[in-house]
This record gives sequence, C-alpha cells and structure tokens, in this order.
Amino acid sequence: MFRLDGKVALVTGGSRGIGRACCEALASQGATVIVNYVKGETAAREVAATIAAAGGVAETSGFDVADSKAVDVAIEAIAKRHGKVDVLVANAGISIDGLLLRVRDEDLDALWATNVRGAIACARATSRGMMRARWGRIVFMSSVVADMGNAGQTAYAATKAALLGAARSIAREYASRNITANVIAPGYIDTDMTAALTAQQKEYVMKAVALGRTGSPKDIAAACLYLASEEAGYVTGQEIRVNGGMQM
Repeated sequence: MFRLDGKVALVTGGSRGIGRACCEALASQGATVIVNYVKGETAAREVAATIAAAGGVAETSGFDVADSKAVDVAIEAIAKRHGKVDVLVANAGISIDGLLLRVRDEDLDALWATNVRGAIACARATSRGMMRARWGRIVFMSSVVADMGNAGQTAYAATKAALLGAARSIAREYASRNITANVIAPGYIDTDMTAALTAQQKEYVMKAVALGRTGSPKDIAAACLYLASEEAGYVTGQEIRVNGGMQM
C-alpha cells in the first residue's frame, strides 16, 4: 500500500524537520523526490544523499516560494526534466511570533508571502501538469493553531488558517481532473521551531496534549504519504490533524 512508483514529488522546505521526513517517506515508497530549499543547500543535499543511500531517487532545487516568478521557473524546469510533477507538499513556512499590538506590517507581509502566497503559487504552477495528466496530489502544511488559536501567534495562525480555505477551494476546482487537495495540521512536533520554546512554554503546551508526548516529524510524514498515495484518492478538501489529541 501507499506505493508511489513512477511519481514525482516536490517538497518545499524539504531540507529539515517535517519537510525532510516527508521527503524520505515519499522516496521510500518509490517517488522521485525534489528537495526544495532556500538557504539550506548543504542540508538539502544531505537529504538527497541519504535518500540515494537508501536506494531512492532525489535531487535538490533551490528557490524561494515567496517569489512567484522563481516558483514558476523552477517548477517548469522540474517538469521538463521529469516530464511532470505528480505530488506537491507545500511545507515551506516561517513563524514570526508576537502579541497583536507588536505585530509589524512587514511581519504580516513576510508571513503571508511565504506561508500563503508561496503555497498557492506552488499549487498553481504544479497544477498545470496535473491537469494534463488528470492525476495529482496537493498537500498543504498548516498547524494546530489554525484551529485553536494561540496567544502571541495571531498573524502566524491567520496564515495557517488561510491554507484550509485554499485547499478546499482547490479541491472543488480540480476534482473533475482527479486532483486532490488536503491539509495536514501538525501539533507539537519536535522540530527546530519548537526547540526555540522555553521550558515553561513547553510544559504549558504538553499539558494540553492528550497522549502526553511530543510528536515526531515521521508522524507527519506518515499522514503526508497517505494523502499522496492512490489509496487516498477519495479524500479531498480535508484537514488531517496530527496533534496527539492537543486539539479535537
């Protein structure tokens, strides 16, 4: 089950954390994986090398999802090299936290450019080939805060919530072409982003997690693999919450 032989998958922000885990999971099931990065070229190459060492196929592609023109150029080049892009995992994202009264316009612009406009630009660019092939999988990476909110993350939560509406609209728009669009909403996952939390913040968060432990990037990658597979062909416009019971 969940084999992806012959499929080409692009994972944005694929050089570390959840993105890396998704790259490795997709490659393990036969997909040719494109590991996107902005600044972490060395890390991205390491991911590709790890995949190759395990018998998979991967390459790197450096572009900033916040730059729509760069997105179009890069994805067109990927499609020319491989003939198509079957799976998009729009994972690239940034977090700028702060109480509402301290949120600056430039913070709003940066968050929107990467987290929302970037995801939509990637979906727009990859959907062209998916439409011709009459098959495609689009997976947006949201967050538990999109559903439950969180003090100090008004702007970030807003961008992650926007992905829910985008995915559901895409799901309706492309359903006739056998293209699905879904969202994964991770909870408290062991990543560089959560590592920056203070001990007090971590303790507060853990009290809300029913399973009483943090999640792993591999937990998110498992959901990603399912949504990218043929077996998930009847799942579209949905939000998959992988949060250990932090929000139900």
